[in-house]
Amino acid sequence: LNDLGHIDPMYQFALDAYISLFNISLEKSKRSHKLEERIANLNNYHTYAVYKIVHIVCFVTEDWQENCNEWQENCNEFQKMLIVRSLRQDRVSFCVASFICKNLGSRFVEPPVLDMKAVCFESTCRTPLIFVLSPGVDPTGALLQLAESSGKSSQFHVLSLGQGQAPIAKRMITDGVKNGHWVFLANCHLSLSWMPELDKLVEQLQVEEPHPDFRLWLSSSPHPEFPITILQAGIKMTTEPPKGVKANMKRLYQLVTEAQFSHCSRPAFYRKLLFSLCFFHSILLERKKFLQLGWNIVYGFNDSDFEVSESLLSLYLDKYEEIPWDTLKYLIAGVNYGGHVTDDWDRRLLTTYINDYFCEAAVGDLFRVKGILNKEGYHSIFNLPATEHPEVFGQHPNADIASQIAETRTLFDTLLSLQPQVSSTGAGTSMTRGSREDRRCTHNAINLMKILFCFSSSIIKLQKGIKGVVVMSPHLEETFNCIYDVRVPPLWEKAYPSIKPLAAWTRDLCQRVAQFASWAGTTVPPTLIWLPGFTFPNSFLTAVLQSAARQHNFSPDKKGAKLLLPPNKTHMSNNINQPNMFPPVCPEDGVYIRGLYLEGAGWDKTNSCLVEAEPMQMVCPIPTIHFKPVERRKKMAKSESPDLPQTPVQTRNSLELKSGSAPADHWIKRGTALLLSLDS
Repeated sequence: LNDLGHIDPMYQFALDAYISLFNISLEKSKRSHKLEERIANLNNYHTYAVYKIVHIVCFVTEDWQENCNEWQENCNEFQKMLIVRSLRQDRVSFCVASFICKNLGSRFVEPPVLDMKAVCFESTCRTPLIFVLSPGVDPTGALLQLAESSGKSSQFHVLSLGQGQAPIAKRMITDGVKNGHWVFLANCHLSLSWMPELDKLVEQLQVEEPHPDFRLWLSSSPHPEFPITILQAGIKMTTEPPKGVKANMKRLYQLVTEAQFSHCSRPAFYRKLLFSLCFFHSILLERKKFLQLGWNIVYGFNDSDFEVSESLLSLYLDKYEEIPWDTLKYLIAGVNYGGHVTDDWDRRLLTTYINDYFCEAAVGDLFRVKGILNKEGYHSIFNLPATEHPEVFGQHPNADIASQIAETRTLFDTLLSLQPQVSSTGAGTSMTRGSREDRRCTHNAINLMKILFCFSSSIIKLQKGIKGVVVMSPHLEETFNCIYDVRVPPLWEKAYPSIKPLAAWTRDLCQRVAQFASWAGTTVPPTLIWLPGFTFPNSFLTAVLQSAARQHNFSPDKKGAKLLLPPNKTHMSNNINQPNMFPPVCPEDGVYIRGLYLEGAGWDKTNSCLVEAEPMQMVCPIPTIHFKPVERRKKMAKSESPDLPQTPVQTRNSLELKSGSAPADHWIKRGTALLLSLDS
């Protein structure tokens, strides 16, 4: 339990709290006159009690095919899990669940439902009850309902902490201790300067005699400066929203009162659009599980967004005979939910979803759901599976595999961070065209030289430190631990942005050096540029635009760029070590670039268009691209705009690709994007 504090600063457990839990297990576990049986009963009860008390505070960050080979008989569950981890990382979570079921029991993989009433009953007047907050969820409403059902609504006092609220909070606690009130101090992370005084107030509860009905409720986002003693003395609970579209829709319907449900003058339209709104909100929340294929930025969509949108539905349906689709879509997706969205590509995705769910088909006769015309009947319409298929989000099944692999890596990185570390201690020619690109090449080469110097010097110092020639500094010890864990040391990570593990990062560095060494050995610009090899690709592409502007006597502000697929059918491989298969002729304007990968789709080489990715194909190489400077023109009329998805890349440019047989919206939902770098 002590080690959990290394994972998150809010996971703190005191010895006194553990002893108290053990005493409860002694009292409640099944008794027996036989010592061995009594010990076994105590072990079973206490193990599950520890699991429950830990699970309610932990954030939630899920069969083997029959094989008669010899390894199946000789390997235990743990060894099988190691094999699966090496071959199929996306299946590790299922193996972990199987391992737990066979060794501890199935109840240890079935998360207990958080029952705040039971938690309150098991607590004492000296025990603070702490909500560890997650984005988009507020426990205040649930606490108000608990206070009403417990007959404490008139004695339940809520205060959101912030500047100038400390004296009020102290007075509320003092009055609550005397009169048996419930006191809820929300957002403690916004008043960290007052936390030491709150710590003293909690310590006083242990020596005073508070009123038996007094309860101190706290809420805070995870923060390392939150007092450890309060965390150790209290009962901690997380407030994450439920997982899955089905669970989220059930929760949203519970927010709609009977009065709201019956208030609208056009109930048939209202209830169908309410269903669409609940589905829309749930899809937005759950899409984040697909990581970079979901949203470029994780947004905190919350219940207030849903409540405001529900009010808009009722208002505009009552006010207009014809449903004002454009107005509703603008207010809901553009203003309400769109107020959270800061990324242009994410905004385009949000628009795609709202166009799908708020249209004439949503209120047509073909859309029929059993029980949709009465609130009680809504429970019968949720015959949805507990785990939804990626197609519900418009995603490819491969997207689910990518998220499961990321979950596995997080699991093992967390386990690895808890392991003890073992370390040693001791006492020329000018050219008109390409000159700007050459200068950018020089800048990148200088940057690479600095990286190599830092890389080699830290390795040499580390070798001396291991031998005892020099003293192991904290930086050297950190470098040693990272190499031991096969992670890129933070000192090296500062060189350039990368998400690669150590081996891939080292290989990538060698390829970068090889590219610029080859470029430095010639006075002629290379025909083909490996774009991911630049520390700052945007700077290089900007230099290309400036060179073209100077060549054609245009202002750089009037120059833009298009990313085109050259007509030639033979394209350069993305591997820098393979020979150049592209015609050795530089384009008149711009440069040929390679090294980009397509995510969320496959590529049809014959027809040069997007297709569905093959199973287990997370990314595929994209052909060589022509980065061509062009003069900025007025935006094409909407009717002239090609029905092609604009695929984002890290340089904030876009590439027009033929969408094949699927419409552009299909690839927008897929999260199709071009990547400059992979994580392997």
